Amino acid sequence: MGILLFLMVLVGVLTKTIPAGVYQRVITDGRETIVPGSFRLAGTVDYPIYRWFLAPLEVLRGSDSAMIIVIILFLLFIGSAFTLLDGSGILRYMMETLVSRFSKKKYLLMGALILFFMLFGALFGIFEELIVLVPLAIALSYSFGWDSLVGLGFSAMASGFGFAAAIFNPFTLGVAQTLAGLPPYSGTAFRVLIFITLYLMLYGFLAFYARRIEKNPERSSVYNEDREARRRYQFLEEDSLLGKSEVGKAAKIFGGFMGGILLLILLGFFVPALSSVTLPLVAVIFLTGGIVSALTSGYAPGKLLKNLFAGFLGMLPAVVLILMAMSIKHIMTEGKVMDSILYYTSGRLADLGANEAVAGLFFLILFLDFFIGSGSAKAFLVMPILLPLTDMVGLTRQTAVLAFCFGDGFSNLMFPTNPTLMIALGLTVVSYPKWMRWSLKFQAAVFIVALGFLFLANRMAYGPF
Repeated sequence: MGILLFLMVLVGVLTKTIPAGVYQRVITDGRETIVPGSFRLAGTVDYPIYRWFLAPLEVLRGSDSAMIIVIILFLLFIGSAFTLLDGSGILRYMMETLVSRFSKKKYLLMGALILFFMLFGALFGIFEELIVLVPLAIALSYSFGWDSLVGLGFSAMASGFGFAAAIFNPFTLGVAQTLAGLPPYSGTAFRVLIFITLYLMLYGFLAFYARRIEKNPERSSVYNEDREARRRYQFLEEDSLLGKSEVGKAAKIFGGFMGGILLLILLGFFVPALSSVTLPLVAVIFLTGGIVSALTSGYAPGKLLKNLFAGFLGMLPAVVLILMAMSIKHIMTEGKVMDSILYYTSGRLADLGANEAVAGLFFLILFLDFFIGSGSAKAFLVMPILLPLTDMVGLTRQTAVLAFCFGDGFSNLMFPTNPTLMIALGLTVVSYPKWMRWSLKFQAAVFIVALGFLFLANRMAYGPF
């Protein structure tokens, strides 16, 4: 919370020190697009300091209010459902089943799960919707003697890396290539190479860390936080739930709901009208599945309602963090300095060489992602401005699209203003500072590799095919 408060004040100060400016915007095919060359200074903007601290409330009636409310309800529904799954023994039953089947092949299972989450991001552009599986990943990680960071690694981190290593991601790659006038999903072979490289890096990082804490659990940076939760998954043979038929039946019913969620997510890739409501539908189906399966297991209705309410209350601190995170963009927008930053920084690309320009483009997209979470929205807003600049400095448009995908995707795992990351952390015992301390060196290594791929793309004049 302290970090987010500091960032709110910092961007508030920017509204007092950077000249306010705006681009003209037009709606094209239902999407907001900036008109290149239309930037103008906006004069003095009266945005008082006290509104910086009211921003977490103001976002609930701002332009992003519908998205924010959906995110909050998603978090509350998922948190409440997992309280039921935990209390009824269904979650434990599922974990016992997996542990019994993969006790001697757990690193094979880890590799398969990383591939599963990465492929959903790379092929379908699915990141937020898979966050529903993070608590299951955490429970599985506990069961194998790992910690919650490993669970986050093979679920949320894998999804984010897959999203960045876009192979057919329609929300970043598809939109950016269309705006760049490139054949849809062209240049695939090079991106497959990138995907394989990132997969091997992530598997190696997680496997090394998991083996280290297996030998000495106290080396985990969340050892104390995990200790209480871990006790639920330290199974004793005489206390096993595998022989309880009613819990097994309930687990199968919940598995059916999970299959329905995955089917819905896949259908959303092919049905645009469905994709816009996938996230709330996933939350509703998940909560319904939790209630139905808990009742099937023999859970008393009175206790069910009590646990639902407890799960709801347990998620409220994470809701506050999400409101604070979303307020940072709100402050920048209300102070009218977002467009000014884009104008001044993008203009500097014209004075750079090819390698410097592609690195500058990469970091510019990273910076903008701090404020604009949606990849497709960011593509429509900034690509019309950046593409002419990339032509001027000799970058191929395919390379520019690759830089955009990298900048947009990798930042999903870094910034506290990203609601998906904050939801994932809110469903665990991992705080944002501990997440960054654990992942920062590895993410830095990934950034270096990403820059290497961008420079290689420059060298080989990465084109449509």
